[in-house]
Amino acid sequence: MTSKITHGWRLWKWGRTLARHGALRGLERDPSTPPGLRRVARLLQMGMFAPKEPRYAQALQALGPAAIKLGQTLATRPDLVGEGPAHDLLALQDALPPLPWSVIRPAIEAGLGRPIESVFAEIEEVPVGAASIAQVHRAVTTDGRTVAVKVLRPGVEHEFNQAIDTYEWAAAQLEAYGGELKRLRPRLVIETMKRWTARELDLRREAASASELAEAMQAEPDFTVPAVDWQRTTSRVLTIEWIDGIKLSNRAALIEAGHDLPAMARKLVQAFLRQAIAEGFFHADMHQGNLFALPDGRICAIDFGIMGRIDRRARVWLAEILYGLITGNYRRVAEIHFEAGYVPAHHNVAEFATALRAVGEPMRGLAVKDMSVGMMLESLFNITRDFDMQTQPHLLLLQKTMVMVEGVATALDPDINLWETAAPFVRGWIRDELGPEAAVADRIVTDLRTFARLPQLIRNLEARYPTPGGAPPPPPLREIEVIRVGGGWRYIGVAVVSAALAVAATLLAS
Repeated sequence: MTSKITHGWRLWKWGRTLARHGALRGLERDPSTPPGLRRVARLLQMGMFAPKEPRYAQALQALGPAAIKLGQTLATRPDLVGEGPAHDLLALQDALPPLPWSVIRPAIEAGLGRPIESVFAEIEEVPVGAASIAQVHRAVTTDGRTVAVKVLRPGVEHEFNQAIDTYEWAAAQLEAYGGELKRLRPRLVIETMKRWTARELDLRREAASASELAEAMQAEPDFTVPAVDWQRTTSRVLTIEWIDGIKLSNRAALIEAGHDLPAMARKLVQAFLRQAIAEGFFHADMHQGNLFALPDGRICAIDFGIMGRIDRRARVWLAEILYGLITGNYRRVAEIHFEAGYVPAHHNVAEFATALRAVGEPMRGLAVKDMSVGMMLESLFNITRDFDMQTQPHLLLLQKTMVMVEGVATALDPDINLWETAAPFVRGWIRDELGPEAAVADRIVTDLRTFARLPQLIRNLEARYPTPGGAPPPPPLREIEVIRVGGGWRYIGVAVVSAALAVAATLLAS
């Protein structure tokens, strides 16, 4: 177990780095910051010549891979870090200088358990991308296919485990302050990040996520996923089909290639809605660098380390909330928040509906260039405090991805109206899932499953109440009052009765 001194030393070093980039100023000036925490922030900033404008993304970039992942998590929490820092963290680049080939080659061979020459006919020593956890090299397999080879950085697991251990300890200290910090549930934020990272550090799980998403998106022909080479994939090395396309971040190249950018923006929104609402399994890192336009106009995604999952009940709530905001049915949106338990029952539904109307009405019918889903989410976060709403960790990834998709769609088509684009899909899904036909179908399925369990129920009853065996049933016995003697007299009474029975038996025998 890590000592308090070690945790404190790590936090001191990290705090000084944050102070150097001006990232502690907001914490110090926020009136809701507990006095003790404010004093610590001032102490960490002593002797520092920080920039006037805080550079949150640069600060976390300087702290290394684990801090980069933490920053990506905090970018989903403007209620926790504030609107300015959250916006700055959205620009956080998950990129680090690549490791030399002399380090990566042994890592690939150790991960595959074979010499490189036995699986790849050639492999480029200069990586095509290097991130905080892994880097990617282009290669050609021994059977002539071009692939992308992703390999974990050596020692990255140990570095992450150390950092997350201290993050958990620090979050517990913050939550112990109570009040607003307790409501924001920082320990759950770190736990969510920990789970995301655990998935990313096992490349077999990333491969499985890519395979599962490919199956789920078969009904969406305009969105594709590269195929996994399972024979060349392990927990530390992932081999996947190479994609020849144009990154959606390269607008000029997309236009030069003749792509219809407004149509591509609509395809992206449609693909996200199908993943999040229809399938409940979505790519949660859909930034421009992970999305490519293929020559035939399809969109291809890469990097499946961070995936989100939502159960059906939450998807129904999400669809109704989105559709309620689209149509202006704020009363229904408010009711869903109470049904889902997001708002405590002691609050008033009508009051919450009015608060939602204040958020939704200014943005209805506007193009993305005139409104922002991110701003809407921030406004929603602002009313959570008034209605004692706790953080919902299972929705953090969804909120982050919605903001990302909005950003990519806006870059492709500044005039896109997300409400109008989303409405037909959401309306159709609600009709299919919540309409009368769906209700009847669900009832039939439920009843059939109940009938199917009847034989097992009968078997359970027989096991509990078995059929009598071949021996005749015992005769009825007369009830006899039992004398209860307390303490040590119980044992004396038993001894006397036993002796009397023994004497009686002897006399009868004689």
